[in-house]
Amino acid sequence: MRFSCSLILLFLFSACAQNIQQQNDPPVPTSEEKSENGVKTVAASNSENVYQVKFETSKGDVIIEVTRDLAPIGADHFKELVEAKFYDGCRFFRIVPDFVAQVGMNGDPAVHSKWGDKNIQDEPVKTTNARGTITFAKTSQPNSRSTQLFINFSNNRRLDGMGFAPFGKVIKGMNIVESFYSKYGERPDQGIIKRRGNAYLNEKFPKLDYIKKATILKKLN
Repeated sequence: MRFSCSLILLFLFSACAQNIQQQNDPPVPTSEEKSENGVKTVAASNSENVYQVKFETSKGDVIIEVTRDLAPIGADHFKELVEAKFYDGCRFFRIVPDFVAQVGMNGDPAVHSKWGDKNIQDEPVKTTNARGTITFAKTSQPNSRSTQLFINFSNNRRLDGMGFAPFGKVIKGMNIVESFYSKYGERPDQGIIKRRGNAYLNEKFPKLDYIKKATILKKLN
């Protein structure tokens, strides 16, 4: 399935997402991932409330501050993925100026397959999808958040009522996010990315920007 839009919120499209978009608005960020192994329900109770993540990207460093109180399930899942190095090498495969930058399909199909079905539960939207916030993408189905993320370029409040729950925000490097290559639009096909990973993206869309390395930078109590 191909995005017509993981915002945040997996960037990035499916027919169900198009059915709920407002006329003349960009399609909402959706993910075509489907869980075969059930929904992950665990949210670690002893995690730090605030932590920071550094995306070392092809254009420079981007610092994200995650606040667990905003969306604890999403915040804990993001931390787990970063610590597992899932986002290392991931391309920003969907860039829609004035809307979102979407990322979160691993370049190795085997790695993506391992994590792609580990969906997490939905949770309340406690803060709006303002410019710079980061959110998990999802489909129109319940509990469909997985690995895809988006960073909001604008104040995308219409996503709030659709259940897209931000869990953090960019505190440094938003200008870098806004400089990511966007000329490919929504051409990268998620189904092919899932099957072929970065081999497909490097061949067909070589100018895509990407995360070189994602690390937990700072933990604050």
